[in-house]
Amino acid sequence: MPNLQIHREMNKPLGNQIALAVLPIAFVCCLLLQGCNAGKRAQAEEHTGRRNPMAIEVTETQLQQLKIGTGVYEPVAQSINAAARIEADATRMVHVSAPVAGRITKIGVLEGQRVHAGDVLATIYSTRLSEAQAAFLKSWSQQQLEKRAVDRAETLLKADVIGSAELLRRRGELDQSNAELSAARSELQILGMPEPAIARLSSTGAMDASANITATISGTVLERKVTLGQIVASAETVFEIADLSNVWLVADVPEEASGNLRVGNIVEANATAFPDVRIRGKLAFVSSIVNPQTRTVQVRMDLPNPNHKYKPDMLATMKLETPAAQKQVIPLSAIVRNGDDDAVFVRTGENSFLLTPVKLGEQTGNERVLVDGVAPHKQIVLDGAFSLNNERLRLAQTGDR
Repeated sequence: MPNLQIHREMNKPLGNQIALAVLPIAFVCCLLLQGCNAGKRAQAEEHTGRRNPMAIEVTETQLQQLKIGTGVYEPVAQSINAAARIEADATRMVHVSAPVAGRITKIGVLEGQRVHAGDVLATIYSTRLSEAQAAFLKSWSQQQLEKRAVDRAETLLKADVIGSAELLRRRGELDQSNAELSAARSELQILGMPEPAIARLSSTGAMDASANITATISGTVLERKVTLGQIVASAETVFEIADLSNVWLVADVPEEASGNLRVGNIVEANATAFPDVRIRGKLAFVSSIVNPQTRTVQVRMDLPNPNHKYKPDMLATMKLETPAAQKQVIPLSAIVRNGDDDAVFVRTGENSFLLTPVKLGEQTGNERVLVDGVAPHKQIVLDGAFSLNNERLRLAQTGDR
């Protein structure tokens, strides 16, 4: 029987015999290949983990050279720097207008010139003033006529020539003339004619169509809006005058920095024209609205200016300080630059650190406010971050761990 079995096997086709022989070998090769691929995948994963460019592991010696801890909370007063400018105090500024329509025949002052209340700024010729003067003279003459008529009626009444009714009628006419004269006088006053000139008109009867434009306050001429020979309308502004003994220091603060600004906040400033002079004061005004075009909030402080040293439109810088609040701060030695971002090394293990971007606020001395990016309880490298970052960059370039 064994011989017969061998004979049957030997009589099978040659192809089947080869297949039976190769099958175990192929199975073994497949297992080896799978193991090799698994090893490569493991090596690739391990390789990817080691190559994280933001992570670094240090030796015990390097660890001892680092100062590690958390940020601390300290009272921090927010400082805001803003471009500022000098402006005239609007409560001490007036617009001088033409009292009557007419033509400018004389200009007596220029921009920047100091004037006193009552000084003549310009002269205007007006036909409207001539008409008002003529109406006044007519009313004045009629009033004088009615006054004499009443005087005569009183004399005739005493002589029993006329009755009392006639005297009452003439007195009524005098009252009407007095009212018309008062209205004409008021018209001249509105047109800018002073009382002495009105008295002179009534006594001499000589009309003058020229009216003076006078300063209503003592101050500095900020703007002259007319030229010689120009025709102006009634109530048109021709001069701007301001008392510059007190001026405003005004700044436009960005909307995002204006939340804690209050009247009374401390202000430090410097005018460009006087860089060595420090201006100190308090905010007198914080606008209740935001400028929709610039997204800024206007603030200002009052600036005494008895010697007129500070002039409108001078440029300045303003530093605003808000009340101190508790904020988390970190030393400058903990901060490194990673491209355009600020970053710190956060401890992720006993000897491992991860460079993490952070958002920082204002600087106070040798510290910066930590706004966001690291949880308060997380440990970071407080000192030695610069050297650690250099080591991280070196390892990233060489491909070492």
